[in-house]
Amino acid sequence: MESVAMNQPAASADSDAPKATTLIYRQSAWTRLTHWLWAISLFFMLLSGLQIFNARPQLYLGKQSGFDYNNTILAIGAENTNAGPRGYTEILGHRFDTTGVLGWSGAAGQETPRAFPSWATIPSYYDLGTARVVHFFFAWVLTTTLLVWLVASLANGHIRRDLAPRLDDLRRLPQDIANHARLKFHHTREYNTLQKMAYGGVLFVLLPLMILTGLAMSPSMNSVLPFLNDLLGGRQTARTIHFTVMVLLVGFFIIHILMIVAAGPINELRSIVTGWYRTDPPHHAKSSERSA
Repeated sequence: MESVAMNQPAASADSDAPKATTLIYRQSAWTRLTHWLWAISLFFMLLSGLQIFNARPQLYLGKQSGFDYNNTILAIGAENTNAGPRGYTEILGHRFDTTGVLGWSGAAGQETPRAFPSWATIPSYYDLGTARVVHFFFAWVLTTTLLVWLVASLANGHIRRDLAPRLDDLRRLPQDIANHARLKFHHTREYNTLQKMAYGGVLFVLLPLMILTGLAMSPSMNSVLPFLNDLLGGRQTARTIHFTVMVLLVGFFIIHILMIVAAGPINELRSIVTGWYRTDPPHHAKSSERSA
């Protein structure tokens, strides 16, 4: 891992004397570029995907769907009640009132029945054609950059060196969990164990699974890869997995942002924008741990 270090004084928490910190070149230009390309792609894919979901706001398991099949696991809709139209979300047969957000939403007096509200979709108005164009464009941006990143990272050792958990990392996992629970972060050269596991889960499990399930829902790809639907348990199951992966990625994003804020947003943002990252003074550094 290439880095250039520069000593900088930093105020001590228990002494007035400054202590040396090190500014290292932590993130390569390629890492930073792919990070932001993925972030932008996932943002547009999420909002356009919710628009596409609105066209059929139910999720099923299996190869078939409809009234003749008892395989619905999620449904978002609206119904008329004595109190007027209400939005609902039904999960595994359990129904919840989600009026104002899911099922029935809009400005006062202008509410409409729609699964996800206008502020959460691209376009904000109903336009399935535009949503599909946006979704597929950024899906190919994501897929292409992920494949290029994977090949390059295998070739230059980035995956083996920086992302693959080692035995020592697994031994330190309980302590790493405890440190995060106490919001105690160590700013070091290496990713900590939880980071490696989280980033690895996103890069090698969630994103590939999202791409595969997306391909499985494409009629044109069904003729090229006819086995893909069977492998994933059917077209409707693939759609449900696709939606579940989206929810997990949103959860990862929320936790990722919270950890950045807790660990020091200026340092973290500088790292992913310029590549430079400030580490702890030497006596505080723990090579197995690093923030956010």
